[in-house]
Amino acid sequence: MKQPLSRNFYYVVYLYTVGLLLGILLVNLGYETWIETGGLLGADMILRLKNSVPDGMSLLPYIVRHRLVTVCMLGLLATTIVGFPALCAYICYCGLAAGCLLSVAVIRYGIRGLLLMAGGILPQGVLLIPAYTALFIWAVDVNRMLYSRSPYREPYMRYSRQTYLRHGLQMAGIIAVVIIGCLLESYVNPKMLHFVLNIF
Repeated sequence: MKQPLSRNFYYVVYLYTVGLLLGILLVNLGYETWIETGGLLGADMILRLKNSVPDGMSLLPYIVRHRLVTVCMLGLLATTIVGFPALCAYICYCGLAAGCLLSVAVIRYGIRGLLLMAGGILPQGVLLIPAYTALFIWAVDVNRMLYSRSPYREPYMRYSRQTYLRHGLQMAGIIAVVIIGCLLESYVNPKMLHFVLNIF
């Protein structure tokens, strides 16, 4: 079991890194569109962020809904025959989005841009990043369990109650961690982000 799990983890890291590098390349090739004429992380956007005072009570339902829809969508995709390529595409997309944001922030603000990105993902990232990584590994494992044609896999393993129970408990654990991350994102992250924005 350790070998497939470690291999799935390396797949996640590899695909995310590919997306991250593509995002960095995309911003640098389209400098005029992203930086000179684009408003992403521009002065107006930073000013709006500094002046906004999000309410955790109203922010929490939106974040929980957004996160859990993603978790459920990936979980359901894992049970389909297109699950594996869809998961790979989503991981690359996450890396691409992160690469674009990181590049724009660093080009605009230098070291302060790195602090801005850190303020945007902490402290919830400490929980959400491992949770989503575990979700991707879980989804790939489920997809391979259902559709792998390996002659070394016993057929009864696909449909045994123990297998379903194990994967169900794993998904419940992932959802619990995601919800805790949403609480941090709603109540703690806005204060941390406002603290970082004081340097702008």
